[in-house]
Amino acid sequence: MNEAALLATPLFWLTATIGLFEAFDTLSRRMNRHPLCHPVLWSTPVLIAMLLATGTTYETYKAATMPLSLLLGPAVVGLAVPVWRERERIRRLAAPIALALIAGAVTSMVSAVGVLALFGPPWTILASIAPRATTTPVAMAVAGQLGGIPALAAVIVLFAGVVGAMIATPVLNLLGLRDYRARGFAIGVAAHGMGAARAFQVDATAGALASLGMALNAVATAALLSLVAALV
Repeated sequence: MNEAALLATPLFWLTATIGLFEAFDTLSRRMNRHPLCHPVLWSTPVLIAMLLATGTTYETYKAATMPLSLLLGPAVVGLAVPVWRERERIRRLAAPIALALIAGAVTSMVSAVGVLALFGPPWTILASIAPRATTTPVAMAVAGQLGGIPALAAVIVLFAGVVGAMIATPVLNLLGLRDYRARGFAIGVAAHGMGAARAFQVDATAGALASLGMALNAVATAALLSLVAALV
């Protein structure tokens, strides 16, 4: 099999994606999960460079890695398992969780849009960045409803997740927040799935609360921005 034929096979890009992530994740573990060693931060640009160097289109890559996309849904649903295990503890924290959710969702939207608005961008850009702290499917749907660019919203969500997962632990340590329940929920609200994954690496309870924060924030942000869309 020649080089061109190999690059055209779905197995090559699927293997490259998994292999690069595992390689950089191993490096991250050896560096004690240093913020600058997040596997997504490094595997993504390497993959992009490989696609550009080989002239492989995004459509070809997307088709090759479709099995990973199909597994994403069950993986997200699987996050409900640790939440269920922590249900009694979560029930006792219902009021603080509700207050933190409202504060986090509103702050996330207002801070991003407010700062960017100072530079006078078009509405399509503001609408694309508003749902940045939700999951990618929710952000794309909400951005489209607001008149934004769904593809741009997806990129912004990815960036927010990577940055959030990178800086969450140092920032929370700096703030002196030691309660893993609060830490996990904050990370989930701010950095969605990537934040939840990082929280699970630190503590199971933090991971469960991060999963809950991610899910609740997606619903809350979608509801709030849908209301904005109806009023605009």
